[in-house]
Amino acid sequence: MKVLLATRELVFRSKLGAVVRERGGELARDEESSDLVVLDVEAPGAVERIRGLVQQGVTVLAFGPHVRAELLRAAREAGATAVPNSQVEDALRQAIFHEP
Repeated sequence: MKVLLATRELVFRSKLGAVVRERGGELARDEESSDLVVLDVEAPGAVERIRGLVQQGVTVLAFGPHVRAELLRAAREAGATAVPNSQVEDALRQAIFHEP
C-alpha cells in the first residue's frame, strides 16, 4: 500500500512514516500514486481536498486536535476516516493491511 503523509509537522510525519514502514507500506510522493492519504484537517483547504480525493477513490485518514471537533466532523462528512491526533498512529496501523 502506498501512503502519502500530507503533514507539515516533521516530527509527526517521521512517526507516521515509521508506522507505514512497520506495516509493510510504502511512502508515496504524490496523491496520484497513493492508495491512502493521511491529511491534517487544519491544513488550508483540507475538507475540499478530502472530497476530491474520495471522489477519485483514494482512502483518506484525517487527523487533528480533539478540540477541533467541527473540523473532524467536516472531514468525516467529506468521506474521510477522521480521528484525533492521539489516535492517528493506531488508525494508520489498522488502515494498512500487512500480509506476512
